[in-house]
Amino acid sequence: MALEILWLQDFRCFTDAVFAPHPSGLTVLYGPNGAGKTSILEALSWLGTGRSFRTTTREALVRVGTARAVVRAQLHTAGRTQLVEAELPRTGTARVQVNRQAVRRVVERAAAAPMTVFCPEDLALVQGGPAERRGFLDDVLASSQVRTEALVVEVERVLRQRAALLHHAGGRGTPEVMSTLDVWDSRLADAGSALVAAREALLAEMAPMLNAIYGRLAGVPDAITVAYRRSWEGDLGAALEARRGEDLRRQSTGIGPHRDEVELFVAGRPARTHCSQGEQRSLALALRLTSHHLATRRIGEPPVLLLDDVFSELDPARARALVAELPPGQVLLTTAGDPPALVEPDRVVRIEGGQLVGAADEAPPAVAEGCR
Repeated sequence: MALEILWLQDFRCFTDAVFAPHPSGLTVLYGPNGAGKTSILEALSWLGTGRSFRTTTREALVRVGTARAVVRAQLHTAGRTQLVEAELPRTGTARVQVNRQAVRRVVERAAAAPMTVFCPEDLALVQGGPAERRGFLDDVLASSQVRTEALVVEVERVLRQRAALLHHAGGRGTPEVMSTLDVWDSRLADAGSALVAAREALLAEMAPMLNAIYGRLAGVPDAITVAYRRSWEGDLGAALEARRGEDLRRQSTGIGPHRDEVELFVAGRPARTHCSQGEQRSLALALRLTSHHLATRRIGEPPVLLLDDVFSELDPARARALVAELPPGQVLLTTAGDPPALVEPDRVVRIEGGQLVGAADEAPPAVAEGCR
């Protein structure tokens, strides 16, 4: 899989920009902070996942003073050319098309524009709370399986409905409330149990690969162990029923897939609380590289690997190990200074004030205006 050309219009600091990376190797984007390097990766990541890795507010993606941003990418994947287009209005619903056909599912976008991104904020995968790690697993699942994406959506919907019911009940278990809880609990038990089973299977598949990659990055073999901890025992439906009185009192759902934990250990120590930041950063990077290898195995070719400012927090030994670990395929890497001496880029692009220098060898092919 390869990104051929990216077009940006009114995205972040870019008025109009055209970016053409090296088709099969390492492209380094460098320039001062605030120049727009990360915005290039952010635009690509948004095409493949439907969200930014920097902000939860879509308005921030639209250039100040304009009503919408447009992102277009021409990619070669699965033996054919794909045109992926997105219109991001400041308000309202974003629209995405693949080869001029509207798409809505994450899995459809991921198939057309597969991306793996690592950024400094990924440290939260190790340092943050359980929601970060659950979300990571759900993202990997949703990008590869239509059924699992639907499970994630269903669990979130049922939890919202159940939370609204518990709040409205105000602690009173009336016959009407209990009858409605029966309905939501049955749906949560079905979808939640299936989602957790998928998470556990994914984590088991990831574990040996994660251990091997971390060992090469940190120079410590056989150091990583992982564990999925359910927030209930036995059957989820029975557990929800047994806890119903407590949930009514607290007006919240206390067990379920949204309360589970994914535990990470380095040499038997809890990674979140008992490891150095260097160990945590290596583990976060290993998690992303593991998801990248799994995606490569699934689709038969590597996604585009997006590395945002990865060398700024790595010591020289880990930086050298990362360079050695970079998988075959197209890699885009950003750095605030000159390209690191230990990397051998196939293309270097300098970005200054929202302008790309050396980004394209030729004019882009024609593309229709707008995302109709």
